[in-house]
Order: sequence, then C-alpha cells, then structure tokens
Amino acid sequence: MLPPAVRKSAVRRAAVTLTALACLVAPLAPARAAEVTRAETIATGLTSPWGLAFLPDGSALVSERDTGLIKRVPARGGRVTTVGRVSGVQPSGEGGLLGIAVPPGPDPRALFAYYTGARDNRVVRIVWDGRRLGRQTPVLTGIPKNTYHDGGRILIGPNDTLLIGTGDAGVPELSADPGSLAGKILRITFDGRPAPGNPDPSSPVYSLGHRNVQGLAFDAAGRLWATEFGERTADELNLIRPGLNYGWPRHEGRESDPAYADPKVTWSPTSTASPSGMAIAGGTAYVASLRGEALWQVPLSGTRAGQPVAAPLGALGRLRTVGVAPDGSLWLVTSNTDGRGSPASGDDRILRLAPRTQ
Repeated sequence: MLPPAVRKSAVRRAAVTLTALACLVAPLAPARAAEVTRAETIATGLTSPWGLAFLPDGSALVSERDTGLIKRVPARGGRVTTVGRVSGVQPSGEGGLLGIAVPPGPDPRALFAYYTGARDNRVVRIVWDGRRLGRQTPVLTGIPKNTYHDGGRILIGPNDTLLIGTGDAGVPELSADPGSLAGKILRITFDGRPAPGNPDPSSPVYSLGHRNVQGLAFDAAGRLWATEFGERTADELNLIRPGLNYGWPRHEGRESDPAYADPKVTWSPTSTASPSGMAIAGGTAYVASLRGEALWQVPLSGTRAGQPVAAPLGALGRLRTVGVAPDGSLWLVTSNTDGRGSPASGDDRILRLAPRTQ
C-alpha cells in the first residue's frame, strides 16, 4: 500500500475502470448491492483503531494498533472504556495490535488477538471475564514481521477454528513458500494446532500466494472471502479455496493462469481502494477501503461477485474495518489517526450504518 491517501475524486475517476473490471470478473452476478448510509456516530476519539469484535450484549471490543489498548464501545454509544492492554505489542509502520476475535456464545471467556511483537507477528488467547482482560497465552508465533505487509485480520471459523490473514512481510517470495507463514491464510484450532481438514494436515497453511490479506468474512453458505492489497496494478477480492495459490508474487490481479486462482473482483489502480476490513450481510460484501476512502458494496451470488458501488457516506477519510453487529446493523471504523490520514475533529470514530432509503 502506497501513501498518501487519495481523495474522493480519484474514486470517481476510477469508476469506469472499476465497472469494466467487475463485469469481466462476474458478468452473471446481481447488478446492484444493498446500499447503506450513515445512521449515527457510536464512538469518537479513538487512536488508530483496527480490530472489531462484538459481544453478546451488542457492545463491541475495538483494538488500537499504536497504543496496544483494547476498548469497549457500548451498543448505542456512550462512554468508551479501556478493558486492558495487550502485552508485548511493538507498533511500527503497519504493525502493532491488529485483529481481534471473540468466540461465539452467550458467555465468551476468551479473546484472540493478532499483534506485532519484538521478533514476530503472533496470535494470543487472552482470558476475558466480561469486564477486563486477563492472562495472555501464545497460540501461534513465528509469523514474519516487517514495517509493512503484516496482515493481521483474524476470524472465528466453524468447529472452534481460527482463520488468520498474513502479509508477505516485504519478502514476496515467502508468499509462494508453503513452509513460511507469510503471505498466507492460516487455519488453526483454538490451541494453535493445524485445523482438521487443512490441505496439509501437519501445516496451518490454508491458502497461499497472498501479498497482504486485510479482510476475512464468511458468506451465508460458509464460503470464505478475503480482501488483499495489490502493489500497483490491482487490489483484490478473492473467494478462498483450501490449498489454492492466489498468484503473488508471480501475478497481481486477474491473469487467467490455470496454475493460480483469479480474484473475483479487482480495483484498479490501487488508489481506488486499498481494501481493508470486510463484512458480508444479506448477499452483499461491504469492503472498507483506505486510500480509496470509500465503503465498497459488492453484490454476491453464490461464487460470483458483481460490480462494486461506493456507499453514499460523505467524506469520512480512510476506512479500516466494518463489522455486522448482533442487531444486524453495520459498524464502520475510520482510520485517520494511523499516520497516513488527515484527522478531523473527533477522529477516529465508529459509525453505525443503516439501509439507504429511496
């Protein structure tokens, strides 16, 4: 991902290219996505927020990349409180405290967090008593780190599994190396072992050939989708299949090479998007973008994806994360205090989105 942020005019100038690319990728998908607009501001004054995980009562935990803090945001706004600090976080560039995830259930007792430490990126399990963070235990260590391309998104999967998106740590060749944890989507059990059903039973690697995975989400049928930063040519939305190679560093974007999996949607040039967090609801993938400063709405139909449309949200700046709350609404997290944006008064913030009325 290349700084600086590109303003809304760049998004509009890229619309013709984006439409053409989407039609090439998935001409049979629905023509339009379900559109959303702003409803209310849930929280303000956050510092470099990154990960978002909902609790059963509708409140959410949010991680701050550069402070190492995890904060709790009430379901309908109000006082934001700090529930703890993740120990060992060493923020630098794109690294720091990144994705977080809470197992489903009425009374979760753990939180998973992905962070950059002194020597590596790692995933830890943290005791959660409903109010505060407790003891921290490593689950997966040794993920290569760098100033850039640290990945960081994590997602709870079926049967007590964890999906982890990593980056190539600035060494593209690692993405194609099945023996490296860099440039991969990893799938492990809650205690860190390779999950049953992985392509190689002895390895956590689920898919490879990724440059920098930033978003992970399941659709209603349990299919896994991922967003990925391109270098200069194309950002990607991929449908993930176990064991497939998604092309990096040999290919960027769509190449129709039978040895590699093509993306379902590309954004070109990369200034259009830099797609980060993603949520899927009601047959639409919602993709928060950083340089593009837009929430892209992508209609899904089975394994196909259609034309992305920017939600009518006005000027919010860089967008990092989007998630589906327990009540079905979408929460959108800005990223203007991350060193690459231009913070406005109240940044960074979380907004609740609602269906657009005609």
